Amino acid sequence: MSDWSASPPMSNDAGDVLSELLSSVPGYKSETEGVQVMVQVFWLPEQSEPDEDLYCWAYRIRIENTGKASVRLTERTWYITDSSGHTECIHGEGVVGEQPVLKPKADFDYTSGVSLKTAGGFMSGTYLMRDVDTGRCFDIEIPAFSLDSPFQTQQVH
Repeated sequence: MSDWSASPPMSNDAGDVLSELLSSVPGYKSETEGVQVMVQVFWLPEQSEPDEDLYCWAYRIRIENTGKASVRLTERTWYITDSSGHTECIHGEGVVGEQPVLKPKADFDYTSGVSLKTAGGFMSGTYLMRDVDTGRCFDIEIPAFSLDSPFQTQQVH
């Protein structure tokens, strides 16, 4: 399993193409302590090699501060579970090389990806946020989302 969250963000051209593709993809949403997380995910057939047990997905995340205080995303924790039930925990600083500060009503978008050795699975996790004014830290939920491919015998989603 591989989480690409530590990778630098995609170029604007690639991001524009991905945004267009994602506009028709269903999403997942959660809100914790005034911070909303929205996820869209899709299968990457051109990067996957099913004959070699390599299955790849991209996901786009929008984090929106609906609260009244500015917050900084300092850490991420992902739980990635493949279709055989194996779960890997990945923990790191920030996302895509950044620790964004979100003022009230602001949002932050990023695109990343994941690869599995099985044809499907799911991901969930948390972001550790810090209130910029008070220093208080709190976790926000990343909603669970399924990693579906045409090679699965059953769809999780």
